[in-house]
Amino acid sequence: MPLAGGQLTVNTSAPNIALSFTRSGAVESLLQTPFDLFGKVALITGAYRGLGFAIAQGLARAGATVVLNGRRQDALDAAVGLLSAQGLGASTAVFDVTDREEIGSAVAQINERFGHIDILFNNAGIQRRGPLVDFPQAQWDEIIATNLSAPFAVSQAVLPGMISRKSGKIVHIASLMSELARPGVVPYTAAKGGVRQLTRGMAVELAPHNIQVNAIAPGYFATEMNRALIDDAEFNAWVSKRTPAGRWGEPDELAGLAVFLASSASNYMTGQMLVIDGGMSVAL
Repeated sequence: MPLAGGQLTVNTSAPNIALSFTRSGAVESLLQTPFDLFGKVALITGAYRGLGFAIAQGLARAGATVVLNGRRQDALDAAVGLLSAQGLGASTAVFDVTDREEIGSAVAQINERFGHIDILFNNAGIQRRGPLVDFPQAQWDEIIATNLSAPFAVSQAVLPGMISRKSGKIVHIASLMSELARPGVVPYTAAKGGVRQLTRGMAVELAPHNIQVNAIAPGYFATEMNRALIDDAEFNAWVSKRTPAGRWGEPDELAGLAVFLASSASNYMTGQMLVIDGGMSVAL
């Protein structure tokens, strides 16, 4: 169907009728909103499931070209298949976020294929639980490497391109544990507290380059990483009772906030950590 300044395509084969525009000129201007990610390339680490997948899905729906990262190609392919079933395209980048050589190689390949990386979500993370008094040093090192050093390293890898273009969005996934604490997760709490300060430090240094750096701090979400807690009937009930919303968060409830922080709607926001926890952190 012709449309002034562009072309409208109607796809009725999908479960929901899909409308897509080949956009140009006046039509481009009319359709663009502050939350439009059309033409943007987004790299999301740890994106094959859970919050990372929900973020990638949200960005893709907003028009971004998304690149899903993980360490297993089969898992990433399955995630891409889920997106494809919704009419959403995605690419993959297999690399270990704790390996600087792999990070550098992957970022170079993404830049070569797409020309640029506009948006980075540092989502990859791990959890190890245990009492502080005999917590293994190796597990401490693993948590710090994945949850704190990796966001620093991946950000460093994408920054030259963002600085040269004087434009970029970096979003770290922090945690309710960036603000609060519970027994048995001291290393995780330390790492996520570091992510909050990393966000602030990066924001101040990169603001002159028109690069915004913010963080999302999820509360208790029903993800695979929290499977042991979900399956613990007592803890599960405690979360529901302690949270004013009366339930765990669903991963796709993070998508809207992710799109906001990735879009021009947040151009004057930097250095902030936005908590999304059903009200847990503000309730007595």
